[in-house]
Amino acid sequence: MDKAVELRRSKRLALSFLLAASVLFVVTACLPRSLLVDALKAVSEAAMVGALADWFAVTALFRKIPIPFISRHTNIIPREKDRIAVNLATFVRDKFLDTASLLALIEKHDPARMIGEWLTAPANTSLLGSYLTKLLGTALDMTDDERIRPFMKKAFDAALDKVDLSQSAAALLEALTADGRHQALLDDIIDKLVTVMREPHSRELIADSIISWLKTEHPRKEKVLPTSWLGEHGAELIAGALDATLRRIAQDPAHQLRHKVDEAMQQLVLRLKTDPAFLARGEAIRAQLQNDTLLTQYLYGLWEQLRSWLKRDLESSDSVLHARVAGMGAWIGRELAHNAQLRASLNERMQDAARSMAPDFAQFLTRHIGDTVKNWDPQDMSRQIELQIGKDLQYIRINGTIVGGAIGLLLFGSSQLIALLRAM
Repeated sequence: MDKAVELRRSKRLALSFLLAASVLFVVTACLPRSLLVDALKAVSEAAMVGALADWFAVTALFRKIPIPFISRHTNIIPREKDRIAVNLATFVRDKFLDTASLLALIEKHDPARMIGEWLTAPANTSLLGSYLTKLLGTALDMTDDERIRPFMKKAFDAALDKVDLSQSAAALLEALTADGRHQALLDDIIDKLVTVMREPHSRELIADSIISWLKTEHPRKEKVLPTSWLGEHGAELIAGALDATLRRIAQDPAHQLRHKVDEAMQQLVLRLKTDPAFLARGEAIRAQLQNDTLLTQYLYGLWEQLRSWLKRDLESSDSVLHARVAGMGAWIGRELAHNAQLRASLNERMQDAARSMAPDFAQFLTRHIGDTVKNWDPQDMSRQIELQIGKDLQYIRINGTIVGGAIGLLLFGSSQLIALLRAM
């Protein structure tokens, strides 16, 4: 039932009790006096007093009652709106958002276990996948707006402005060469070269190159020399020499070539960090990347292809992303269900987050509640509160009528008893 209708009905019911007491008072006032009539009159008088007093108390909360010297203590909720806002916000902060309460809540309910139990149900993981894919679909629809593209370009340029390409390349090269990692790469290259040199096709290529060189550079000598024999044996000689050299390098960790590679890497890193030419080149490359129209169009094209694929997949009944999200959720649920240490660790992380974030979050929410209530219209706020609790407040009026009548009867009986005792 509509709250406004319920409120009107409860008000009419409370009023009917007051009218009944008033009618009883008028009737008893017109009847000849007797013990019963006097008792009913006392009941009606006390009932009217109780009903009117409680009507005043309830009504004074929500609206002004124009009675001299008393009206300033009415219209309490609209008049004290700002103070109510502050008190409400403070109450929520102190009783619900304090750090101790949040930590006790986490410890009591074991949220990691609850999450694990929820995720172990296939229907829930499917629901999670549906929510996340819908969220991603909405995000993709937003990026289709032409107004988003300039923002994306500015974000890309801003991110690129923070990157020093020369210094970044030096840092990357340092990481790749730390602890001799590049020597392992050199060993792999040598191993691949040895394998290639042992292949017949490679030797045939060397032989053909020797023959072609003789024919080009020494055409007269080529006619009298055994060209094919020189090509084949030259290829064998070159391949054998390279194989032996590469083997020596591979087997000797202190080989001179390895030291040369180390020195070259160190010099390159140093130049990337300090050489003005390298630094200027890095700046030029960055500016070129930011201003290159073709590159921008290419990136937009790549993004559109990815976005289109994602949209098609999300709209498909057998979406790969949906299945992956659901599968990931099920895996997390199984791990949380069977791994007590993982649950304990997750709960600890939640408690750490509560300790660090609760004060700031509580302060933010307190300020938000206070500001929101302060911005409400006083009369509208009073009306909303009356709709929520007004029905129950009308029962205060009804109870006041009944209790007042009962007290009136009790007082009348007491006075009659006292009079009887005096007469004795």
